[in-house]
Amino acid sequence: MSTTTTLQKAGDPSGNPGDATPSDGLKAGLKNRHLSMIAIGGVIGAGLFVGSGGGIAKTGPAILISYALVGAMVVFVMRMLGEMAAASPNSGSFSAYADRALGRWAGFSIGWLYWFFWVVVLAVEATAGAVILEGWVPAVPQWAWALIVMAVLTVTNLGSVSSYGEFEFWFAGIKVVAIGAFVVIGMLAVFGVLPGSDNPGAGFAHLTDTGGFMPNGWGSILTGVLMVVFSFMGSEIVTLAAGESEDPRRAVTKATNSVIWRIGVFYLGSIFIVLTLLPWNDASIVKKGSYVAALDSIGIAHAGQIMNVIVLTAVLSCLNSGLYTASRMAFSLGERGDAPKSFAKVNAKGVPTAAILGSVVFGFIAVYFNYAFKDTVFSFLLNSSGAIALFVWLVICLTQLRMRKILVREAPEKLTVKMWLFPYLTWATAAMITFVLGYMVYDKDNRETVMLSLLVAAVVLVIGVVRDVRRKAAERA
Repeated sequence: MSTTTTLQKAGDPSGNPGDATPSDGLKAGLKNRHLSMIAIGGVIGAGLFVGSGGGIAKTGPAILISYALVGAMVVFVMRMLGEMAAASPNSGSFSAYADRALGRWAGFSIGWLYWFFWVVVLAVEATAGAVILEGWVPAVPQWAWALIVMAVLTVTNLGSVSSYGEFEFWFAGIKVVAIGAFVVIGMLAVFGVLPGSDNPGAGFAHLTDTGGFMPNGWGSILTGVLMVVFSFMGSEIVTLAAGESEDPRRAVTKATNSVIWRIGVFYLGSIFIVLTLLPWNDASIVKKGSYVAALDSIGIAHAGQIMNVIVLTAVLSCLNSGLYTASRMAFSLGERGDAPKSFAKVNAKGVPTAAILGSVVFGFIAVYFNYAFKDTVFSFLLNSSGAIALFVWLVICLTQLRMRKILVREAPEKLTVKMWLFPYLTWATAAMITFVLGYMVYDKDNRETVMLSLLVAAVVLVIGVVRDVRRKAAERA
């Protein structure tokens, strides 16, 4: 099969920019405003709000370098993915591209690993949301809240793709407004010009006045990288959603071009504010969480509850997007014959019902494991999916190296978005991801996660290769 034919089969039959009618049965129900917020919200996970305190405590102000390094890595990966997605918008995104560029075994393996990652995330986020909700309404047990939020968002996803888009639009909007307000208010407090602030406003002094900018040495930056890298997972969701948008190429191009400022403002900007409002070793950063501690230092009343609302919004956003992402990946795998055929069927509204239900069932099972076998079965699920984000990014790099050559040869007019400094920056990004994985093996706190993730990846890879060999043998027979 020629590459041109394959590109058409992927959901772009006409080759015209902005074709709003996917060929795979899905509906173009996502508006441009939905895609814009999905792109913005995709890089703002609950991990940013609840996980940054530990990174600051380990690394000090130099955590900004850790965030910058991981942020640059994500920008480069998104640029590569944007190049391929703009050429051929597809609900399977990088899995479908790996299928074409590296082989069926690659698309099968990374697709199922990515699905596995997100269904485990469903359980993690449902539990995180349940903890907050139980604190507000203790009469309802935590496990019931987890099931309730999962059920509500399942119904939302089953309704239509526009329902998912609308929920995500408002979830992401709340996160964006919250961080934007935090940065503005925090900056005023930093320079002592915020009326009524309890913070003395030391300017940038806190970046160096407690042991210097790098109090724990260069090695702590790498430790910081490991602590923050997983909070960036989700930036690639927009390329899966683009296939169901009004103008896929425009959406992907816009999302790819804006990822730099999104990471700069939401991650580096907000963490910078925390580090300038408080000394990095202030005990409240770990005890209360970095954002709550910063708001408390200003004198914002009920900062903890305000942050609980924002974190709950981030959790619901992640659940909503996680279910959408897992179901679309399952749908794409079903289309390619790598998952049950029922996953590739859509209802009258263009919703892959079986793919959604199949994903959420596993999510419900994982929630059960989290309460019944937290330290055994669920711990294994959590650790064995932990490094999959890095595997996905590495596969995107390797896929783009091959896909660029294919596109130049077969459809150069579709290269509307191009990776910078190709192929050197692609290879450099792949090397950095590989280094991070290697450092995880070296680091005793992350060794179990990466080794279990490699084990699961190896099992899935073997299954993918065996299936590919059998398929080719059947074709020759």
